[in-house]
Amino acid sequence: MRPRLPWPRSRVPLMRERHMSRTRYPGPVTEAKVHPHRLVEQGFASDEVLAGILDRYPAELFDINLYDYDAEGQVSLRTGARGRLSGSDLLAAIQQGRLWVNLRGVETAWPELWAAAMADFRAIQATYPGMKAVTNAGQLILSSPAARVPYHFDAAGVVLFHLRGRKRLFVYPGDEAHLAEVDMENVVARQTTEELPYTLAFEPDAQIVDLEPGQALTWPLYAPHRVENLDRFCVSLSMDYQTWPSRWRNGALYTNAVLRRAGRRPRQTDSMAVPELAARWAASLALKRAGALKSRIATLERDFEPQVGSTDGARALR
Repeated sequence: MRPRLPWPRSRVPLMRERHMSRTRYPGPVTEAKVHPHRLVEQGFASDEVLAGILDRYPAELFDINLYDYDAEGQVSLRTGARGRLSGSDLLAAIQQGRLWVNLRGVETAWPELWAAAMADFRAIQATYPGMKAVTNAGQLILSSPAARVPYHFDAAGVVLFHLRGRKRLFVYPGDEAHLAEVDMENVVARQTTEELPYTLAFEPDAQIVDLEPGQALTWPLYAPHRVENLDRFCVSLSMDYQTWPSRWRNGALYTNAVLRRAGRRPRQTDSMAVPELAARWAASLALKRAGALKSRIATLERDFEPQVGSTDGARALR
């Protein structure tokens, strides 16, 4: 049996006093907060519906991952291929194993779910004065009862709509100690995946939230977080959104990554005013067109495919 870390088990969202500010980046969302949603009652997470979606979902939009952890919480990632299982068998493999499956592009591949989720997103957005998303994108997450996602951040705002099972999220402060900008640059510039350097010493600083079906969670822009399923198969819709301030900052992070690769020492984006952020965003558009940094994660090696009945829900590719 793989060692499990002794995380606290309170179901009440916790706020540790050591870090009163949850983020150094301005924005309407200042801490993790739970909101209601109506997706569960519309039947999107039943076995029958999910098996049908898995049958017809485009294979190129699947991300299938296995995470392995050591006793210090350090993680190694394995990526898998869609394989040839039917939708019902693939669902069974996920329900039995340790798989974390992301179905990208929900906004085009499952328009009925997306339309319902956008209605709930607009209701949540209205609770945050000044929040105005200019783009939205989504991924449906199907994850095994024992699945855990490592410490990472998203280069976008996120609303996590939970539809099935029970899930625990640990949300950490977005300061330099927990989220170094040089690591953010590498993620935004696609030089590394979203996982971040992590230590068990971060745990006292986590805000801990248990999510039940019918609940959605928001957290501050860029806030590092990790996820544990609570011994049940889980279904969630993760909706990314960008505002103009987040687009400007992402562009500035990309430009800083290029400057750093050239031997420069760019200053951190949290010390930049809006005009400088916007100028670096504009520069990032030109740098991307010029191919200033090639992605290092575009072709991750896939070494397994799902299999019903195996310990992890997977078998090695032959």
